[in-house]
Amino acid sequence: MTEALSPAAPAASRVLSGVQPSGALHLGNYLGALVKFVALQDRMQCLYCVVDLHAITAWQDPAALAAQTREIAAAYIAAGVDPAKAIIFPQSAVREHAELAWIFNCVARLGWLDRMTQFKEKSGQHKERSSVGLYTYPVLQAADILVYKATHVPVGEDQKQHLELTRDIAQKFNNDFGAPGFFPLTEPVIEGPGARIMSLRDGSAKMSKSDPSDNSRVNLLDSADTIAQKIRKAKTDPEPLPETLDELKLRPEADNLVGVYAALSGISKAQALSQFAGQGFGAFKPALADLTVARVGPIGDEMRRLLGDPAEIDRVLQAGVEKARAVAGPVVAETKRLVGFWTPPTR
Repeated sequence: MTEALSPAAPAASRVLSGVQPSGALHLGNYLGALVKFVALQDRMQCLYCVVDLHAITAWQDPAALAAQTREIAAAYIAAGVDPAKAIIFPQSAVREHAELAWIFNCVARLGWLDRMTQFKEKSGQHKERSSVGLYTYPVLQAADILVYKATHVPVGEDQKQHLELTRDIAQKFNNDFGAPGFFPLTEPVIEGPGARIMSLRDGSAKMSKSDPSDNSRVNLLDSADTIAQKIRKAKTDPEPLPETLDELKLRPEADNLVGVYAALSGISKAQALSQFAGQGFGAFKPALADLTVARVGPIGDEMRRLLGDPAEIDRVLQAGVEKARAVAGPVVAETKRLVGFWTPPTR
C-alpha cells in the first residue's frame, strides 16, 4: 500500500491525472490511461480526479454530467484503481483547483497560451466562438497538477505541450515570488505499449469519444458480442501481417490492431507481431477479439455493478474529496501568503 498523502509527504513520487466526464470511456482510455493509473498506484502517491471543470469548456448536458462523473469513477475502480491506495475525486468538489488556477492566470502569459496547438485544433476556424475556459484550459490543468505539488503526470504525446506550460508556470511563480522549489517542475510519464490507440475505422485518427461512428471504438460498457463484432469489422487491408515493425508502420490499421493486441497482452509490439507474422486477418482478428473480450468484458461487468449502487461510488468520491482537500488546502494557503493576499490573523 502506498504511503498516505499529506502536505509534508516526500515530493519524490506524487502523481496527478484525470479523465473528462464527457462521454463513454473506451479501449483507448483504458490502455492509454487506466492501465497506467493502476500500475502507478503501487509505485507512487496517486490522485486521480474526474475533471468535470475541464469538461464544461464545451457544452455538457447538466442532467448527464453528474452521472457521467460517477461512470468515470466506476471505470477507475473497475479497471483496478484501489481507493485505499489512490485518491479518487471530482475536480469541481475541491475548490482549491479553481483558486490556484486564477493565480496562475495572472502568472501565465498570453504568448504562452497562443502557442497551444490543442486550442487551435479544438476551436478550428471559430476561435471567437470558443469559450474563454477552452483557451485557459492549460492553466487550469497546471493548477490541477501543482495544487498537489505533483512530481509526475502520465500523459499522451498530445498533452506534452500542456505539461511544458505547467513547468513554465511553476518556474515563473517560484522566481516571481522568491520561492525557489516551492512548485516542482513536473515530469511526464510516457511509458508502455498502448499509449495511443487509434480508431478502428481509420488508423490515422485517435480513438475518440466524439467520433460519430460507434464502430470506431470499443466502449468499456459494450457487451462481449458487441466487442467481438467491432473487432471483426475493424478496417484492415488484404495483405498478411508483415515480418518486421518497419513494414508494419507503413500499414496504419494493421499497426493499430497489433498494438492493441500487444497492450492487452502486456507484451511488446514486436513480440505480438512474431506470433502472427505471415498470417492473415482471418486468423488474427478472432484472437484479438477473444483477448479484448477477456480483458474488457469484466471491467464492463464491474462498472455495471457499481453504477447499480451510486451510493457506493458517492462514498468513494466524498472520501476522496476530503483527502484531496487535506493536501491542496495548505498548498493554496501558502501560495496566497507568497502572493501577498490578506489572511486572518492566527490566535
